[in-house]
Amino acid sequence: MTVPDARVREISLLVSGARKSYNGTPALRGVDLAVARGTIHALAGGNGSGKSTLIKLLAAVESADDGTVEVDGAAEQLHRLTPSGSHGLGLRFVHQNPGIFDDLTVAENFGLTLGFPRRLAGIRWSRLNKRVAENLERFEVDARPTQRAGDLRPATKTMVAIARALSDPDDADAASHRVLVLDEPTASLPSHEVDILLEALRRRADAGQTILYVSHRLGELRSLASDITVLRDGLVVAARPLAALSEHEIVELMAGEPLEEFYPVVPQRSGVEQPALSVAGLSTGPLLDVELTVRRGEILGVAGLLGSGRSTLLRSLFGDAPAEAIVEVGGEPVERWSLEEAMSRGVGFIPEDRGQDALFATMSVRENSTIANLPAFVAGGRLRRRKELSEYESQAGKLRIKSASPELPITALSGGNQQKVVLTRWLQRSPGTILLDEPTQGVDAMARAEIYSELRTIAANGTAVVIASSDFEELSNLCDRVVVLRDGRIVAELAHAEASIPALVSHCYASQEGRP
Repeated sequence: MTVPDARVREISLLVSGARKSYNGTPALRGVDLAVARGTIHALAGGNGSGKSTLIKLLAAVESADDGTVEVDGAAEQLHRLTPSGSHGLGLRFVHQNPGIFDDLTVAENFGLTLGFPRRLAGIRWSRLNKRVAENLERFEVDARPTQRAGDLRPATKTMVAIARALSDPDDADAASHRVLVLDEPTASLPSHEVDILLEALRRRADAGQTILYVSHRLGELRSLASDITVLRDGLVVAARPLAALSEHEIVELMAGEPLEEFYPVVPQRSGVEQPALSVAGLSTGPLLDVELTVRRGEILGVAGLLGSGRSTLLRSLFGDAPAEAIVEVGGEPVERWSLEEAMSRGVGFIPEDRGQDALFATMSVRENSTIANLPAFVAGGRLRRRKELSEYESQAGKLRIKSASPELPITALSGGNQQKVVLTRWLQRSPGTILLDEPTQGVDAMARAEIYSELRTIAANGTAVVIASSDFEELSNLCDRVVVLRDGRIVAELAHAEASIPALVSHCYASQEGRP
């Protein structure tokens, strides 16, 4: 692809004809990308669209089949690109996990990447601290070189990773000539930390920094970026100014078809539905004497800041509750609450960290989907594979799981499709109650809409749904009712009409001296 000189001067990052296939299945089919100097450019697409693959090719974590990359006019064939070559071109990467070691100081984290100034007897700590202090000041990071990284707030920790990525011990002015690639940097940040990070990134762009920003959060992209490239099935389906597209139009571009409303309609409720699952006197971990009831057919949200006890509450409801807690299922007391008892009484649970706690990495997509319901597929002492496969395909069709084959390893699927597989695992058991911890974290907008629709469908059929989430917009728009945890206690219960985003923020952040 020939680019005029004038265009080269205007464009900081140019990708032309990027192609990549896995076992004959195309992941990228000739992707072009142009990022203007000193701007924040959004890269969006559904799970499996090719976003992650493109980032891996730019970082030379994987080798391309074809294509070129140019940074400030310096070009390289993508299939020849090496990690050191990517670094030499000026590409810098910060991922969802920023790679900061909590037990080291900020300066030590810098030294791991940039090197430690040496002297005969060892490390020149004063020189390292001085150099790091200069970089922190240059990038407006509120941290000290000698500060333990684990003591930093989450947004500051991400900014430390960004400053480290852009720093050059030999050229203080090099940062503005580099392209910063941020891959889901806010996925695990609380909402108030997201705002802090986004404001810092705006300041970097105003100072001339070029940023390629990958995120599933469309509202975040619209508030931050000036341009957007949308991928679908390995192809570019849109590349234009972000102001020209509404959030709904972006979702439709990602889906390739018109979508109904992003959040399903929340129905009017009588408030007298039968209880599905309740707990009283729950004191464990950060939780203090919590009492909670979720009713049949409702979607109950659990809001709260990091450390408020959201995840502990869901795990307790799934059987990990102390003996002193009083648990009832369908209004009937349960003598001994355990994981086995919870499952036998129709409770399902999707944990926050699906990779660590929900997926069986060595098993196939089909096996991960059906593993919680295997007795249903056994007859005469033998596993009936055809019946098992039929059930998987039925569930996969409802949730539109994208997988070239049910026999692929689960790790071959995108994050959103993995989450759908975990959801099908419990839907096969027709649960009375299903508990979901951060169900759409790291999931693209299209997959989120599909998950929301399915949750509303099963609620309409009588299942009680409990969602713990740090996404106030999700809770406000999806849930029939939201309870707010603060300091281990339920401090508010809001009906759907009351659960606005400002109301949730107010209750979550209220100080002990202020609102009760």
